[in-house]
Amino acid sequence: MLGLSTRLLRRCHVTRLSERVSLRAAVSTRPPVGPGLEFFLANPRASASARPSRITPPAPHAYLTSEALDGTGQKVYFDVYGCQMNVNDTEVIHSVLHEYGYQATSNRLEADVWLLVTCSIREGADDKIWKKLRHIQVQKKTRKYREHLKVGLLGCMAERLKERLLDHDHLVDLVAGPDAYRDLPRLLASTAYSRESAINVILSMEETYADVTPMRLNQDQVTGFVSIQRGCDNMCSYCIVPFTRGRERSRPVATILHEVRILIEQGVKEITLLGQNVNSYRDTSQGKSKSERETVASKICLESVAMFGGLGPSEVTGTSSGFRSIYKAKSGGVRFADLLHQVSEIDPEVRIRFTSPHPKDFPDQVLHLIAERDNLCSQIHLPAQCGSSRILSEMRRGYTREAYLALVDHVRGIIPNVALSSDMIVGFCGETDEEFQETLSLVEQVKFHKIFNFPYSLREKTHAHRKLVDDVPLEVKKARHLALDALHRKEAEVLNRKFIGTEQTVLIEGNSKRSDQDYQGRNDANVKVIFGKDESVQVGNYCKVRISNANGQVIKGSFVAKTNLSGHPLSSSQRLGKPMALSS
Repeated sequence: MLGLSTRLLRRCHVTRLSERVSLRAAVSTRPPVGPGLEFFLANPRASASARPSRITPPAPHAYLTSEALDGTGQKVYFDVYGCQMNVNDTEVIHSVLHEYGYQATSNRLEADVWLLVTCSIREGADDKIWKKLRHIQVQKKTRKYREHLKVGLLGCMAERLKERLLDHDHLVDLVAGPDAYRDLPRLLASTAYSRESAINVILSMEETYADVTPMRLNQDQVTGFVSIQRGCDNMCSYCIVPFTRGRERSRPVATILHEVRILIEQGVKEITLLGQNVNSYRDTSQGKSKSERETVASKICLESVAMFGGLGPSEVTGTSSGFRSIYKAKSGGVRFADLLHQVSEIDPEVRIRFTSPHPKDFPDQVLHLIAERDNLCSQIHLPAQCGSSRILSEMRRGYTREAYLALVDHVRGIIPNVALSSDMIVGFCGETDEEFQETLSLVEQVKFHKIFNFPYSLREKTHAHRKLVDDVPLEVKKARHLALDALHRKEAEVLNRKFIGTEQTVLIEGNSKRSDQDYQGRNDANVKVIFGKDESVQVGNYCKVRISNANGQVIKGSFVAKTNLSGHPLSSSQRLGKPMALSS
């Protein structure tokens, strides 16, 4: 009996040893077929057809054939919310999908795919999207929209809420974050083979879509956007952007210049450079080696420095006087002033604007460049956010009220008639009535042409969500919002009335919304101008308009003559009205 047991134990030991050897051989040998590494990466895709590609195609997907990825004949309805970055992102998405045969449509009733490009900076934006998703679901059931309609939620809300979007009774078929737009053809194809929703919300340290040429949805527009930078490193305590769009990274300057030239060839007469923190732009991608990058960056930087002063190529990028940053100062690379210099030289008849900057990143080099170039608009967005130094500290903005006012004085010292706009948040954590009054007094003192004013909305993951208390009642926030809005309208009307009697250079953008007999456009200060049509001009032309009336939102006048930016330059006072000094 003992001998039998011993033999059985030896046999089991040999069997287990053989199994371990077989297992080692199995795991050390690569399967002859199956998914490769590219299957697990963020951007797998294959060429859908023989169409010429503007995007470098990665390796084919292991399971989805080119026929499955092909969207020929399918129509996409783009539903865009939020800032100008989302408008530009939509043009990138349009380009990516067009490569696979998808066509854009403005008719939601004929759409096979409905893509919502979302904003998540405030709670109200989230609520609007949830409402729209439920509306689409109801209309699909009643057959108003196509029964096979695929619904995708893209952008910041997708990145912030992620899986929670998939738990709401199949409201969406796919979810894609801001860095996953290249993956949309695969995500759409995946939904055809499964009832499960497809999701990709991977954030990237490198994605800028630099090799994607955006396709405008409205080819007739004479204004356009070019994204130069994505993400943000500032980590303001109220802001969700670093968590939804990731770390700062800048596009190579050559790709930006190329895109600007394409827009100009298409008839665009005003281009806005976009970024979450646009004036912290810093391109270090030039050249294949470090020495090549330094050589190219040095050439561009030194050319700009020679003309306008400022920092050399190896110097550290500092902040505006009285401002500080939470991250270590960055050095080298092609910076925003260098890029602005290059862009503005492409065509002197095309206006250039930029948004949204941070006040800490305004070196004199940028300001002098704006003052020197007729096609760089003398209009700067300078987000203050609040007028109280204590609240600014809680917001982690890196400056005080006094530093901000000093910067405004400095900007106006170089660009005397600059038009300023700002963002303001009311009802931030712990804001008292007295501190809100400081915001009102800042508005009265600075005299902004435009204010984007919002009640504070707590966002998960932010520093304020973790460390502060959202203790200002909603009713108080709403009251402060209305009070600030009323003050701004009053101040804006005073500023706009300063244009009366002047001749403004206006880019004609289209018909007035209220009358087909009038044109509408914007002047250098980015103020809307309404004037009667003249047969000598059309959309896309510059013209002089003599201003005769104004309110807080628009100025009105009569056509004088067709003009251009370089052939008939206006004096500084003609461009932006009468000079204005800061009140004490």
